[in-house]
Amino acid sequence: MEKLYDKSLVDLHDLLVSKEITAQDLTRSTFERIKETEPKVDAFLQLNEEKAMSLAKAIDEKGITEENVLAGIPIGIKDNIVTKDLRTTAASKILYNFDPIYDATVMDKVYQSDLIPVGKLNMDEFAMGGSTENSAFKKTKNAWDHTKVPGGSSGGSAAAVAAGQVPVSLGSDTGGSIRQPASFNGIVGMKPTYGRVSRFGLIAFASSLDQIGPMTRTVKDNALALTAISGYDEKDGTSAGVSVPNFAEGLTGDIKGMKIALPKEYLGEGIAPGVQEAILKAAEIFRALGATVEEVSLPHSKYGVAVYYIIASSEASSNLQRFDGIRYGYRSENAKNLDDIYVQSRTEGFGMEVKRRIMLGTFSLSSGYYDAYFKKAGQVRTLIKQDFDKVFNQYDLIIGPSSPTVAFGIGENINDPITMYKSDILTIPVNLAGLPGMSIPGGFSEGLPVGLQLIGNHFDESTMYKAAYAFEQATDFHEKKPVILGGNA
Repeated sequence: MEKLYDKSLVDLHDLLVSKEITAQDLTRSTFERIKETEPKVDAFLQLNEEKAMSLAKAIDEKGITEENVLAGIPIGIKDNIVTKDLRTTAASKILYNFDPIYDATVMDKVYQSDLIPVGKLNMDEFAMGGSTENSAFKKTKNAWDHTKVPGGSSGGSAAAVAAGQVPVSLGSDTGGSIRQPASFNGIVGMKPTYGRVSRFGLIAFASSLDQIGPMTRTVKDNALALTAISGYDEKDGTSAGVSVPNFAEGLTGDIKGMKIALPKEYLGEGIAPGVQEAILKAAEIFRALGATVEEVSLPHSKYGVAVYYIIASSEASSNLQRFDGIRYGYRSENAKNLDDIYVQSRTEGFGMEVKRRIMLGTFSLSSGYYDAYFKKAGQVRTLIKQDFDKVFNQYDLIIGPSSPTVAFGIGENINDPITMYKSDILTIPVNLAGLPGMSIPGGFSEGLPVGLQLIGNHFDESTMYKAAYAFEQATDFHEKKPVILGGNA
């Protein structure tokens, strides 16, 4: 029973199958760990203790087989994923009292796999931000250094895994919101191909970019989780009707002959020297494993941030108009008429970053500016996608940093939106092209984790996992632990 929080999902499964522990033991231990570490990390917004213990009891009674790898495993859920009868706020005051009456499709899949949701994780409000400082309720801390941000918007999902609160969590990624916090916290985060995982029940930020994905401490754990949550969903008009392989199969560590591209733009101006050094060393490790690594160019990626903030903000201004103080959520007590209800409820209910993006998006879509901004951004988005297509005609995989820097200090960049937006420059192009991208532990700089980003072709997550697993086996970065997890960082 000692230190279950320190074990991988695969190891926990072995203990459950051998009956050395029960699902109830593991779930109880998980809540003890959360309560012990939560004052330092602040990752959770809601806990689901009573239902989780009830699910664990039912799973124990049914029995856990060798084949059902995820049965009895606790999982944390980002708070923009709708959960029936469990408060879902998207970390916004405007949804402070929202108790959904249905589950997101990924939650149906979580229950089908006998995973046990233990609670909802903090995030930037409506997934808008890169530091989880935009939450209306609390500021989550980095698991490695509590004076640093955990990244965002899935900062709670990353910190909870890195701190050993849960072995797996779900996040969402619109422009890097899984990969950047995974990088900052030294864990594995996968943003699948657009359409691989259903978005039904994900509170929308930017519908053409959002994608749900898993966050874990090891590559194999991540592959198992993605297999469980993937698949076609008729309730999601953007869901792709492609087969779901077992992503954990074929993780042999053998990547001889694999062709890997390293874009020169991903190691250029603005990338911290320590991050550059870690990525160049990673490239050498791939070469030593028998892969070819060559420099390529993605010339339009430099426009990614500008394109993203026009498209994402435009979609956000459309998606967020449903929060009006009429049907559910926060309603201003200062409203004296119908117009007041709309204006005051949104003024008081939305945070500054959400308001900023709504304003930016509404401007980009407005008469006289649509052609100059939104239409132009859509055209450049196509050029960014075509750059990737050309590279994937010759290469199996693209590598680079997940973030230009390691985790920065809490409060350091929050009042400088331009700096915050630019920090997504390496992850945004992947979402604009609808490609899968993942971050794995790739080294250290300034005593903090550096994320190695792997980008694959559409629906080719299997190749990414094979390369990531080979790298993980050849290095010990994933074995390094923050102090809160018993390490000496």
